[in-house]
Amino acid sequence: MHKDGKWAKAIIALQEEDGKWGYFHSLSQFYASPITTEQALRRLERLGFTEEDECIQKALTYMNDCLTEKKQIPDRKEKVHDWSIFTSLILSTQIRRFTDKNEAANAVAESWAKIITKAFQSGIYDHDRYVAAYHKILGMKPGGGRLIDFMNFYPISLVAGCLDEHTEKALVEYALSKEDGIYYIYDKPLHILPESFQSKEAVRYLSAIELLAKYKSAIDKLDFVRSWLIENQSPDGKWDIGKAANDKIHFPLSDDWRKKENRVKDCTEYIKTLIEALENS
Repeated sequence: MHKDGKWAKAIIALQEEDGKWGYFHSLSQFYASPITTEQALRRLERLGFTEEDECIQKALTYMNDCLTEKKQIPDRKEKVHDWSIFTSLILSTQIRRFTDKNEAANAVAESWAKIITKAFQSGIYDHDRYVAAYHKILGMKPGGGRLIDFMNFYPISLVAGCLDEHTEKALVEYALSKEDGIYYIYDKPLHILPESFQSKEAVRYLSAIELLAKYKSAIDKLDFVRSWLIENQSPDGKWDIGKAANDKIHFPLSDDWRKKENRVKDCTEYIKTLIEALENS
């Protein structure tokens, strides 16, 4: 219902012929596009676009070409991590957010699933096992940068649906108790609710919960979040996260937030969808 809105039109107008939007991951380097390909895709996904839409099809073709090394993303190589491992991770994650039928992306997801399974083999996280599996499966070169922590947006999003029940339960429990949350998304423990429902922090928190809600084993452990959402429902059955929710990714959905009713409509749509996910994980 938001595909014909001004936000979607503005993003699609910026898409380049080959399917990208400038740099893929980083805006720290000069490029004519005001957004990255990742930002564009996350925003379009939020606005209701799927793999059936032309702009997403173009982006999927571009990302597949980069993942299979027919092309390269234009970002400058970062030295923090092994660049090959990192780029395959971020490309595969974005591909799998739209389709689970891409063989190259699925292969990367399977590799990360094996690493995470090894790390939680005993039922709790074992860092030594994680490191050993990481090196063995991904073949990281000596001096290739530090290991990528799986507790960040990419691996958590990537391996949803790839883990056995035993590993899934252990991962969800670990994610909820980790003191610094999920990197790139929320930097506080997820078992503690935000102090204010009407805040940007609440949007970031709920985006982390969205990731965990894709795991079937999360449904019981996330019931406290569902209860919190119900507690913050207004008497007329709607929700309002407030003006601070305008983060240019999740919100706004409507063209104009100067009208409170549009903001409330968007927040209500978002939270209803999340509650449904929490009830059907």
